[in-house]
Amino acid sequence: MRPDEPARVARIERVVASYELLMRRVAAFHAPELLEVAVTMSQAKVLYLVAAAQGMRMSELAVRLGVSISTTSGLVDRLVDHGLLDRHDDPADRRQVVVTITPTGRADLERFRELNAAQLRRVLERLGDAELGLVERATFLLAAAADAPSPGVALAAAHDRRQDSITGDQQ
Repeated sequence: MRPDEPARVARIERVVASYELLMRRVAAFHAPELLEVAVTMSQAKVLYLVAAAQGMRMSELAVRLGVSISTTSGLVDRLVDHGLLDRHDDPADRRQVVVTITPTGRADLERFRELNAAQLRRVLERLGDAELGLVERATFLLAAAADAPSPGVALAAAHDRRQDSITGDQQ
């Protein structure tokens, strides 16, 4: 362990705690609006996973959720009944069932995203220009770190992305 490692771990934990506090406050603010979208948190997880994968086999969904196939099947059944998911046989293996999101399911996920984005905008509007610049830089760094194949690549990638967004260049 490097000499500065305990301090770094502690700093990371403080950032995680701050992020979780922010997310709790953002969610609490629009919790009543979230109730307009009539899905449970478990069902929302299923929708997010299926949408992100652009469809997936039931068996893979069960693994990702960490639950049994029967539990997954029950969740999917309810979402199919509400018109949020479709299920069909996998053309490559008819023993497998593939689940895909419907336009209505996508609309519900977009509503979740819009609610979160609106609340985040309200929070960001409370910041001064200097603080907003710091948050902007931090989010670019976080996005780059999430995409980076290894540590140390994130800063360069964030800088390149920021420059592209400023100049309007697209790769």
